[in-house]
Amino acid sequence: MAEPAAVSSLPREVREQLAELELELSEGDITQKGYEKKRAKLLAPYVPQTQGVDPALQKESKPQMPVPSAAPASASSSSSSSSKFHRARSGGARDERYRSDIHTEAVQAALAKHKEQKMALPMPTKRRSTFVQSPADACTPPESFSVPPDVTATTSTPSARPAAVDLPPSGIVKGMHKGSNRSSLMDTADGVPVSSRVSTKIQQLLNTLKRPKRPPLKEFFVDDFEEIVEVPQPDPNQPKPEGRQMTPVKGEPLGVVCNWPPALEAALQRWGTTQAKCPCLTALDVTGKPVYTLTYGKLWSRSLKLAYTLLNKLGTKNEPVLKPGDRVALVYPNNDPVMFMVAFYGCLLAEVIPVPIEVPLTRKDAGGQQIGFLLGSCGVALALTTEVCLKGLPKTQNGEIVQFKGWPRLKWVVTDSKYLSKSPKDWQPNISAAGTEPAYIEYKTSKEGSVMGVTVSRVAMLAHCQALSQACNYSEGETIVNVLDFKKDAGLWHGILTNVMNKLHTISVPYSVMKTCPLSWVQRVHAHKAKVALVKCRDLHWAMMAHRDQRDVSLGSLRMLIVTDGANPWSVSSCDAFLSLFQSHGLKPEAICPCATSPEAMTVAIRRPGVPGAPLPGRAILSMNGLSFGVIRVNTEDKNSALTVQDVGHVMPGGMMCIVKPDGPPQLCKTDEIGEICVSSRAGGMMYYGLAGVTKNTFEVIPVNSSGSPVGEVPFVRSGLLGFVGPGSLVFVVGKMDGLLTVSGRRHNADDIVATGLAVESIKTVYRGRIAVFSVSVFYDERIVVVAEQRPDASEEDSFQWMSRVLQAIDSIHQVGVYCLALVPANTLPKTPLGGIHISQTKQHFLEGSLHPCNILMCPHTCVTNLPKPRQKQPGVGPASVMVGNLVAGKRIAQASGRDLGQLEDNDLVKKHQFLTEVLQWRAQATPDHPLFLLLNAKGTTVCTATCLQLHKKAERIASVLCDKGHLNAGDNVVLLYPPGIELISAFYGCLYSGCVPVTVRPPHAQSLVATLPTVRMIVEVSKAACILTTQTLMRLLKSREAAGAVDVKTWPTIIDTDDLPRKRLAQIYKPPTPEMLAYLDFSVSTTGMLTGVKMSHAAVSGLCRAIKLQCELYSSRQIAICLDPYCGLGFVLWCLCSVYSGHQSILIPPMELESNLFLWLSTVSQYKIRDTFCSYSVMELCTKGLGNQVEMLKARGINLSCVRTCVVVAEERPRVSLTHSFSKLFKDIGLSSRAVSTTFGSRVNVAICLQGTSGPDPTTVYVDLKSLRHDRVRLVERGAPQSLLLSESGKILPGVKVVIVNPETKGPLGDSHLGEIWVNSPHTASGYYTIYDNETLQADHFNTRLSFGDAAHTLWARTGYLGFVRRTELTAASGERHDALYVVGALDETLELRGLRYHPIDIETSVSRTHRSIAECAVFTWTNLLVVVVELCGCEQEALDLVPLVTNVVLEEHYLIVGVVVVVDPGVIPINSRGEKQRMHLRDSFLADQLDPIYVAYNM
Repeated sequence: MAEPAAVSSLPREVREQLAELELELSEGDITQKGYEKKRAKLLAPYVPQTQGVDPALQKESKPQMPVPSAAPASASSSSSSSSKFHRARSGGARDERYRSDIHTEAVQAALAKHKEQKMALPMPTKRRSTFVQSPADACTPPESFSVPPDVTATTSTPSARPAAVDLPPSGIVKGMHKGSNRSSLMDTADGVPVSSRVSTKIQQLLNTLKRPKRPPLKEFFVDDFEEIVEVPQPDPNQPKPEGRQMTPVKGEPLGVVCNWPPALEAALQRWGTTQAKCPCLTALDVTGKPVYTLTYGKLWSRSLKLAYTLLNKLGTKNEPVLKPGDRVALVYPNNDPVMFMVAFYGCLLAEVIPVPIEVPLTRKDAGGQQIGFLLGSCGVALALTTEVCLKGLPKTQNGEIVQFKGWPRLKWVVTDSKYLSKSPKDWQPNISAAGTEPAYIEYKTSKEGSVMGVTVSRVAMLAHCQALSQACNYSEGETIVNVLDFKKDAGLWHGILTNVMNKLHTISVPYSVMKTCPLSWVQRVHAHKAKVALVKCRDLHWAMMAHRDQRDVSLGSLRMLIVTDGANPWSVSSCDAFLSLFQSHGLKPEAICPCATSPEAMTVAIRRPGVPGAPLPGRAILSMNGLSFGVIRVNTEDKNSALTVQDVGHVMPGGMMCIVKPDGPPQLCKTDEIGEICVSSRAGGMMYYGLAGVTKNTFEVIPVNSSGSPVGEVPFVRSGLLGFVGPGSLVFVVGKMDGLLTVSGRRHNADDIVATGLAVESIKTVYRGRIAVFSVSVFYDERIVVVAEQRPDASEEDSFQWMSRVLQAIDSIHQVGVYCLALVPANTLPKTPLGGIHISQTKQHFLEGSLHPCNILMCPHTCVTNLPKPRQKQPGVGPASVMVGNLVAGKRIAQASGRDLGQLEDNDLVKKHQFLTEVLQWRAQATPDHPLFLLLNAKGTTVCTATCLQLHKKAERIASVLCDKGHLNAGDNVVLLYPPGIELISAFYGCLYSGCVPVTVRPPHAQSLVATLPTVRMIVEVSKAACILTTQTLMRLLKSREAAGAVDVKTWPTIIDTDDLPRKRLAQIYKPPTPEMLAYLDFSVSTTGMLTGVKMSHAAVSGLCRAIKLQCELYSSRQIAICLDPYCGLGFVLWCLCSVYSGHQSILIPPMELESNLFLWLSTVSQYKIRDTFCSYSVMELCTKGLGNQVEMLKARGINLSCVRTCVVVAEERPRVSLTHSFSKLFKDIGLSSRAVSTTFGSRVNVAICLQGTSGPDPTTVYVDLKSLRHDRVRLVERGAPQSLLLSESGKILPGVKVVIVNPETKGPLGDSHLGEIWVNSPHTASGYYTIYDNETLQADHFNTRLSFGDAAHTLWARTGYLGFVRRTELTAASGERHDALYVVGALDETLELRGLRYHPIDIETSVSRTHRSIAECAVFTWTNLLVVVVELCGCEQEALDLVPLVTNVVLEEHYLIVGVVVVVDPGVIPINSRGEKQRMHLRDSFLADQLDPIYVAYNM
């Protein structure tokens, strides 16, 4: 943009407005774009135009939301009323260290060093719709809900979880060896193209992580039982203090002046009656012009009226509302010092205790609740305020003041003169000599955010005024300018209290004036020839920014410029810069007087005004590294990591100071050691009101020497400041206790880190002064978090660039890693009353996941250096030795078995009929009309039934079609493709009648053929099916154009539809020559994406049906309800086989019908008075989530579950205890017995190993230690133990089944309560895998394997591939012996091996799901040793980035693992199969192929 020739030639008012604009920009009150627009408008008349284009438009800019600024920052009269209450938002507490040139240089140098070894950090992936940058839309989710990818999009609503889909397996490896680890496949990405965007980012991440960590990990041992977290060992080369023990330093004695008043109130009385016309306090209007001057006479008379009113006019004579000693809140805006001063002194005269607080703006001010705590702990019931202020407070509908959150009920009293009663002539306030009774209470916010009241006694108030008068050499009638908050700290002490002591005249410059006219305080000093000014570094900075348009001001009158935050490490550069600019305006170098203050110790130290011409005090240039170890070392080596500090003068008159160690007992420091400054004097706080415990620790400290014995009798007060006493007894402050971050034993100062962040050129990215730094405790150490407000116009690249540079700068200068760096949208950090950042509230938001960042970078890999060492597998002890060891230790071998089948022969059925087909024919003759099956639809209506005869007839017709149309021979495989129902059952028996081998397959989903049809295709190919039996509808679907898009439809085998069958008798029903012949094939996709088919022989089928019949006591008069998918495993057996074998009636409820009618399953159970029902976890979850809040409705519908004896969840996984418990608890109100719910356990090699059944003890539960499980050990712990996991027994072992627990590596048997692989031996075990390449070794290993040692070594066992343990209980089994419980922990091939330990994904997922209410579902997997966590976000997208730190924290804390990548996706993206199990490998493949359309992907550094 063209510039006007010279800014100085512009008219003065234009120059003023320009300076004001620059200030607003630096403060973040307007955007860069707004700044340019306004500036262009101002300069338009003075700039040569370029071809008549509006100068504001010459700069091309992106459209962007303006940030609503919370305060009108204009100096016009119209805004005067509004800006009175809407405190302007802006940098406050943290803007002080604006310009540290030394520091900026250091940061530039550090970054240059990093540039040489530059690493490409992977930038997070963000969905474009996310994070609208305007805080106004903070909680509205974006309009366009992006539809999840078609991997699972099977339902119309993208937000609901789609119907379960069995996805095609990843990598067609059938019957892959269970023992071989999946990691061998990982490098090839299981058929996923590794060139995707995700993979390159992961590669970048891995490259970054290969960099050496700081500090290098030390070697240390790991005890086998406990994972030891590394305790940071002290660095042998770290600097140690070498000086002698310090001796307390005394200030000069407090001078005895003959006319000191006996109390501050007495001073007021004296000046009010003898010097009534003298000015006491001048207030300014919004433009900075004096608007009202309060004289001492007025102050005295109005305070008297108020005191009289408070004591006599608020209640009745017998029941006054206030008594002397009561606490009263003072609620006055920052621009009304006059009313505040009258109220403060009115309270002192009435002997009630004022508690000044901020004006509450909304119900939920940052920290407002804690102010409520302060008022409550001080017992405040009355609040004084002005009429104008009262009008501005938020009101309820009927005009009452709202009840602020956490506040006690208050009575509001307006103190404007017109409402006060004049006191009668004979009424005099009681002014006694100052004693230790409380005078006032000043609030203080602690590091954790709690607000405490520091009580100041009358004598301390007086002594402090005396000490200040002596130190600052105040003389009567001097004029001082106060820019500070007059309600607390130095603004109150100088401007309200010492002011009256010395009859000073204070000009009070409120914050709102400073915002519109930053030079106002300098102009006031010039106009009133003020002798003293009270400022903060911020005010110096503002004045410098605006100084260009002031040629004619003089600061020559100032003898003291008191810089009240001189204790801030960065104040030195502000003071220097201010002096160099204003020395030409008469500012004397010796007039700059930094001081250090704290609410508890009040003024800690102040530099006295110097003698003209005397040399200025020296500076301390300290080594940052030394400081981090608490040692003072002059910096010599690296000027980049030096801290320059100025002194804050000497100890106060009449005071004594010592330095004690910041933690532990108050031991005196050595002379070259940094510690907490403690002060002893009459002028300090006396206690935290109402908090005796905390008080003792702070206000009554007796220092001790190195041997622990007390030094002297005098109690000291802790100031909360860190520092040391330097040469010449000068006090130096290097930080605050509240800003102390102790990371791995080293101390860092939050302010120093803020300054380093600010020194990284950030003008495009973040607002200056809007940076918060705090530490959170994660995994046994403090971790540093940096949060900054991002400008709305910052691009992703800019932000990411800035973030990575800040990380490098902090790492380089402070030698400490940042755990998390977050950017939040402009104007969204919680604010303190004067516009600074409310740190504790920000930290709380961060920890509870409500900060809503728009950018985040986590660096756990860099920061977390205290993880236990990865476990090394010990060279194994041989299996024989383990066994001998167990015997010696008196432990029995871990085996268990169900009842013995031999003694349980039931009627002649078993002897007579070896085959299920024979049983069906026998039933068709013996009980032709006995109904076996009832199929229900979503309305609960019976749509189809089948009696014994009907089923037999239908099977015959299907068998004849197979022979005629299909030309099939005995032994051919036939795929059955049917929806859940009776047709499927008929087709199954039809195949058996014709001698074919049925293969049940879930039909493809019409809405998502691309996702579901390939699985069907694959099973058809793998099973070498000669024919497909199906319905007409599905037959059309298989041959449709849509299907052709997913698979090759020309190569299907013969497809026969069974809708219209010819009535034709079958010549002869096939009878297998031996029971070992194949009956059917059971195909299933495992959660790891493996497709496995197992062979079930006729003998196994009969054995299985018989075991279930005995366990569940099934016979023909019984009814059971089944809500399961009938395609594989136990679900298929219960749906198709059991009824025919046992003769009971099965009520069939297809699970998908529940989606349109949640009540279906429970109402059926209730209506038919079912005693035994079977369901899947997905059904149970649907009911728990969907009906949880409708129990009353269920009661109203008359649903009663008291008839249920067993409700069995069919599963092949660890029992989901929390789900079954919630289900039992929820529905106990409608009669469900707490003992009814149980689970089954089966696997590929044996589909039913455990099933609760009707007799036998209830399922038992145990708590095991998660840490031990990772080491493949079981350690039982008590309920409520940390890191404990609740496991439930998976039902009872079926009759005829034997189980043994085996070490999967050595194949040796293990002892009781040891974790190992569950091996099974039973008549109904499958007879092998059905694979393309009949891999004999795999068959032998999985189905016919022997123990390497022990009694059971001659038995043939099948390996389930599941880890678990057997534990003998105190209960009695049906056989009369003690019951052995089997606990399943999880599938071996799902476990993640990380850091030498074995993790079960479900454990990590459970932890993650608990961390935030918006996590709907979670899945984890590993990729090249990185742990990837995928979470489904069910809240609004603003919360996506909140999850990243929470997920990282919880996995680190509970599992000792560092998360590599956090992926936030829409609900329903994590694929789930029909059994309700997560398909993590599919998820992994979709992620790597970049198909998830994630909301956000964070790559943790």
